[in-house]
Amino acid sequence: MTEPSHETSTSRDPHRSVTLTRIGERRFRADNGRGGETFMGAGGLDPDFTPVELLLAAIAGCSAVDVDLITGRRSPATSFDVTCEAEKVRDEDGNHLRDLRVTFDIVFPDDEAGRSARAVLESAIRQSRDRLCTVSRTVALGTPVEFRQAAD
Repeated sequence: MTEPSHETSTSRDPHRSVTLTRIGERRFRADNGRGGETFMGAGGLDPDFTPVELLLAAIAGCSAVDVDLITGRRSPATSFDVTCEAEKVRDEDGNHLRDLRVTFDIVFPDDEAGRSARAVLESAIRQSRDRLCTVSRTVALGTPVEFRQAAD
């Protein structure tokens, strides 16, 4: 089976970036350079997603796209929900998440195509977890993050 690709033809350059701009007290706008934007805040003070919620959404979203591409070749789902959750802890390693879980709740039509999609669902989830989802793979592999100050 060929790997799904949710990368567009204009995104073949391996470099990825977003720019974050402060738009208010503890509120930020993230821009992706293609005209897309989303907002985040400190949490509890506004409806914006927190950075942690955006990380969970990114993990769920990345895997959802993979699984939808694989199963959708056989049949579109009649409902497709993905929940990503974790426990936020503060310990000797500082603030971080543990016990990350991604749960797929997907229903396919009760016909031959739907049964075909359902038959590959477990494999699609496993492929996303083990090699396709860039976001969850990055978290699972523990990639170092460099912090630096921009030059004046």
